[in-house]
Amino acid sequence: MTISRKPGEILQNRYLIKKIIGRGGMGSVYLADDTLLEGRKCALKEVEYDRSLEEVLIQEAQDQFMREATILARLDHPNLPKVSDFFSIESRDYLVMDYVPGEDLRTLILQAKHNDNFLVIDDIRNWAQQLGDALSFLHSQDPPIVHRDIKPSNLKITPSGLLKLVDFGLVKIMVPDDVTITVIQGQGTAIYTPLEQYGGDGIHTDVRSDIYSFGATLYHLSTNTQPADARERFLNPSKLVPLSEINPAISSQMEKAILWALQLHPDDRPQTVKQFTDILLGNTKQLTDKVIPHIDYRRFASNKEITRLFWISAGLAFLSFLISFFA
Repeated sequence: MTISRKPGEILQNRYLIKKIIGRGGMGSVYLADDTLLEGRKCALKEVEYDRSLEEVLIQEAQDQFMREATILARLDHPNLPKVSDFFSIESRDYLVMDYVPGEDLRTLILQAKHNDNFLVIDDIRNWAQQLGDALSFLHSQDPPIVHRDIKPSNLKITPSGLLKLVDFGLVKIMVPDDVTITVIQGQGTAIYTPLEQYGGDGIHTDVRSDIYSFGATLYHLSTNTQPADARERFLNPSKLVPLSEINPAISSQMEKAILWALQLHPDDRPQTVKQFTDILLGNTKQLTDKVIPHIDYRRFASNKEITRLFWISAGLAFLSFLISFFA
């Protein structure tokens, strides 16, 4: 993937590129000035498609982008950046959003780790409340919107303390028979991604996929430690270290809620974000061990599509290791 835009370029006779502020598997994010609204800064999310794909698939993906961008532009929530415009230039799509100042939570984790301390639990609970509000809003849309890429680097804290979920790069509008965009847009970041999100046409992601990523993000925020990814845990469930073993300041209630969200099978997680945050924040009755179901890994492994995808992923990882070892 190459950086396609340089400082000084103007897109759509309106957006003056200032600098690149982010890069990912699907494209880049640029800081730009809106020349029609003096003083307004915006973030341009660029989506670049795999050039090896057939032309018909790229066209389908771009059509899907336009449909989803139209829906995103209607959203209005304090914890989401406002989408104000969208357009395509050749084979690249662009989403124009409010620029959000402030540091992302990944930076705060690294700072805390460097200082040999943990983030303040009350701050984490506050951020969880705000993120829960944003996700509940997305999931309540008709059709529901699943973000699919919740992680600390996609969460920014403004100077006033407001949390913003800033990246819509892998957003999924849940409509029947809509699978093309799942394959093209990728899988998210491994350590925050549930197993079902590694699938293609035969695997269904829904709001519970966001709940898993929400839990993985809170695990990282609470411990300064990345959780073991779902593929590792599929083979060895003990890979996921209890949070309180890393940070004793985490309450039993909070720990159990996060581990509940991190269950491998979607049916074993909280079924809504509100159900999760009510338990996490103590807005409902105390969690007991009976609330978190016993996980039958044999039942999970009986899903042949997920098992097949897991072994393909493991095989590719091993092949990559061999190539790097003998190179």
